[in-house]
Amino acid sequence: MHNRQNRLDNIVGKLREQKCRITPQRVAIIRIFLNSQTHPSVEQVYEQVKINFPTTSLATVYKTVHLLKEIGEILEIGSAAGGNRYDGNKPYPHPHLICTRCKTIIDPDLRILDQLPKEVAKTSGYRIISHQLDFFGICPECQKK
Repeated sequence: MHNRQNRLDNIVGKLREQKCRITPQRVAIIRIFLNSQTHPSVEQVYEQVKINFPTTSLATVYKTVHLLKEIGEILEIGSAAGGNRYDGNKPYPHPHLICTRCKTIIDPDLRILDQLPKEVAKTSGYRIISHQLDFFGICPECQKK
């Protein structure tokens, strides 16, 4: 909990530096991302924030997501099949496992891939700025069905 509060304070500080308004709704949106064990969509965050702030608009959530992406505090996971999802816990490039049936997204612990960007840069001559590595398949729960 202490780490999440520090992270929240850090994010709010970055937003203030950008001259952004810090509203209770915006803080609630950030908290949802920080407390999420999944990779929610904007619409899922909107549904959660409306519970405590019923007048919050979907546009407010989109604007907050855009700001969080701009300051590097949220990672967008693009998916042609299921729309964009967001990772507020690991806002840096890392692999994802995506179920093609239920659209669940998890972060596998694949340390073997930690050196992959360096290897790609070394063999290609590219200066790697960012990367996205997603594995698509059918999760164990969907396989049981």
